[in-house]
Amino acid sequence: MICLGVEGTAHTFGIGIVKDNEILANEKSVYTPPPGKGIIPPEAAEHHSKVKDTILEKALEKASLTLEDIDVIAYSAGPGLPPPLLVCANFSINLSKKFDKPLIPVNHSIAHLEIGRLTTNTKDPVFVYLSGGNTAIIAYAEGFYRIFGETEDIPIGNALDSLAREIRIEPPYGPNFDKFAEKGKKYVELPYVVKGMDLSFSGILTAAVKKFKNGASKEDICYSMQETCFAMVTEVTERALAHTAKEEVLLVGGVAASKRLQDMMNQMCLDRNGKMHVVPKEYAGDCGVNIAWTGLLAHKSKYKQKIEGKINPKWRVDEVKIAWLK
Repeated sequence: MICLGVEGTAHTFGIGIVKDNEILANEKSVYTPPPGKGIIPPEAAEHHSKVKDTILEKALEKASLTLEDIDVIAYSAGPGLPPPLLVCANFSINLSKKFDKPLIPVNHSIAHLEIGRLTTNTKDPVFVYLSGGNTAIIAYAEGFYRIFGETEDIPIGNALDSLAREIRIEPPYGPNFDKFAEKGKKYVELPYVVKGMDLSFSGILTAAVKKFKNGASKEDICYSMQETCFAMVTEVTERALAHTAKEEVLLVGGVAASKRLQDMMNQMCLDRNGKMHVVPKEYAGDCGVNIAWTGLLAHKSKYKQKIEGKINPKWRVDEVKIAWLK
């Protein structure tokens, strides 16, 4: 069975094609905001509208298929930014109607979890889902992915990107932030904010910007920000492991690519006789393959994902029944 997945929740418009558990294509185009700015949703939507047909053509060419060969179409229905989400949804709905294919709305966050399981062969891990729009510690229990801890304000990726802009680091922010952090020598004290199993990053961001303006070096600020934020996430993850009695941790989402985060999590897992896995970098960020694979799982399970309307910008992980896991 072949599924075509359309991703369009934020800055990336992507189309992936999966045949059973084989990845056939993964094409995408990324909207770049103006210098020093975050994502401007209407501009991201305009970008997606301009590139959608070209990306579809590239994906089908890569897979050596036509739309007639596709069995099911899946699309990212949320969570995300409404303007780009609507472009993604309308494009997918039109393809579904034109070629008479079943249509599956997919929760974008769950797609990150499922591509991680597929590509690392993990079965039942504690997921650490960190990205520009998400920070959550998640594990499967009784038919749903349960959130054991999450951010109370801004996600960790948002905090790191915002700091990068404030201290004038050039994009791409993630890799460049890492390079400055690796050169940091002195830890600058920042707030450490863990509230039970939840986390808060807005106060840390404010403090880091203030310390930079008061003379702390760019390298030391990046180093200190990483050490503080990643230690917080590692602490909460360790408690989730203890609570669930699971033996594996799986890092997913764009921030999962950070080597320092991987080092901290790996050491924690070793101390507990557990094992850490990381989603391959190619699938860590937003992409159509994540949506295609999860759409295929949902379609095969014969479970109908329920959303009101075309999109749900605030669709939570723990609102979706995971019918393909028992």
